[in-house]
Amino acid sequence: MPRTTDSTHGLRCAPNRLLDQPKPTQANRVWVSDITYLPLANGDWAYRCAFQDMASKQVLGWHVMATMPEELINTALQRAFWAQPSTPGLLLHSDRGGQYCGNAYRKLLHDHHVLRSQSRRGDCYDNAQAESLWSRLKTEVLELRERPVFADLADAQRSVADYFDYYNHQRLHSSIDYQIPYHTHQQLLPLSTLNCLA
Repeated sequence: MPRTTDSTHGLRCAPNRLLDQPKPTQANRVWVSDITYLPLANGDWAYRCAFQDMASKQVLGWHVMATMPEELINTALQRAFWAQPSTPGLLLHSDRGGQYCGNAYRKLLHDHHVLRSQSRRGDCYDNAQAESLWSRLKTEVLELRERPVFADLADAQRSVADYFDYYNHQRLHSSIDYQIPYHTHQQLLPLSTLNCLA
């Protein structure tokens, strides 16, 4: 199994700014992100990154590639910004992987006035919501297949896009009172954000 988090990169990590903070009750206040691997039929792996709103559970941006360079997360984040422009003070939390410490990623956050937050060393529970998203996808997509793999990279990309469309627009979530993330996200957006989008 591949390792998706290498925290021995020597780059400067951000502190965990979520510690001792109440869970957000408005959308577009805290986003979480992580990278996971997806098995392919030929024995190779595909890698997926996603950005999810912590309050609404809506997945705002994602990307799937054959490798996991910084480009993987930057493309996913740019898609998230297209789907949902950031609000001042938005906090973006991830693990301590090197991709989340790179110059291009940090510049993207700076340009959008986003504050970086990262898990403490060796504490996987610090990014539990993002980890939970991967578990759901792998369970709900791969367990339905005859073999628990994707045919190839294109199949993984298509399947992830289809799943997140379902996840955002059809799947009911107990943590948001059995609502769907898209509607919850619209309801929980701060009024100032709604005015900007109008």
